[in-house]
Amino acid sequence: MIEMNVAGIALDAATRSPIVLLRDAEERRAIPIYISQDQARSIISAMENHTPPRPMTHDLLVNLLGEWNLKLDRVIVHALEDNTFYAVLQMSQGQTKKEIDARPSDAIAIALRTGTPIWVMEEVVADASIPVDREADEAERQAFREFLNNLSPQELIERSGKGGEAQYD
Repeated sequence: MIEMNVAGIALDAATRSPIVLLRDAEERRAIPIYISQDQARSIISAMENHTPPRPMTHDLLVNLLGEWNLKLDRVIVHALEDNTFYAVLQMSQGQTKKEIDARPSDAIAIALRTGTPIWVMEEVVADASIPVDREADEAERQAFREFLNNLSPQELIERSGKGGEAQYD
């Protein structure tokens, strides 16, 4: 899994639909997730540390978590199927742990309010991410090509174990 942060809210140029952007710590990959206007407002409110006079839905849920001593350990965006992202809230209460299905937008809005980390499965990042730093990606690819070009068959055998035999720790 890869920990990601909310980079911000953007608007799709063609549809004017809001998108929440998750970005990895190295700022190399971003995942755009389409969300509703209401979810965008809730996420922006949390990002700006805005406290409404009365609790909105995500604030209410955070209040309930606190009153019942439930801890949101992490949010995990675990799947992408038919252009739909899937997430879970990993919760704990003492030694009891549960995973609760959630829309990513709700999970992100709650995570921002509680300071909870957001994790994305590597398969989802591979399938849905867009490059943020193309120059760094190209430099990494070039370094890997040079590594392969300078690797002799003998070095490959030595790196994989003596005489090509598998070695296990």
